[in-house]
Amino acid sequence: MSDELTEKIIGAAIEVHQVLGCGLLESIYEEALCHEFQLRNIKYQRQVATDVIYKGVVIQGQRLDLLVNEEVIIE
Repeated sequence: MSDELTEKIIGAAIEVHQVLGCGLLESIYEEALCHEFQLRNIKYQRQVATDVIYKGVVIQGQRLDLLVNEEVIIE
């Protein structure tokens, strides 16, 4: 993961927070952050299905809120 990508993600999240403030539903922030990513040409996937492996046990059917540039998970 590059520092440049991290800075872009944080910048987009700060913009969403500055415009919307706090106290809204998570789904609203997710929608706004996706819009901000689009405005900034940041590649992302939303609600990505995945399995999690914990000490040899597969926990199936999990979802990542956002996956940015196929390398950063945002929850």
